[in-house]
Amino acid sequence: MVKIRLKKLGRKKAPFYRIIAIDSRKRRNGRGLAEIGWYDPIKKQSQIDRQKTLFYLQNGAQPTATVSTLLQKAALL
Repeated sequence: MVKIRLKKLGRKKAPFYRIIAIDSRKRRNGRGLAEIGWYDPIKKQSQIDRQKTLFYLQNGAQPTATVSTLLQKAALL
């Protein structure tokens, strides 16, 4: 099953996340199928590629709870 979830980047006390589509059996920071966008929790900013996101959602990808919230704010869910 494909999931849309966050991949952690950045450094200690300065997190930064990439939103990726990845096989659910892979580890958190494993190589994903596609990078869909990014999220910066410090600045409260995010950017999401609409076409890639809609493609994976229409093909059965399940977003995690946090990514679902980000997608709702971007008006994609």
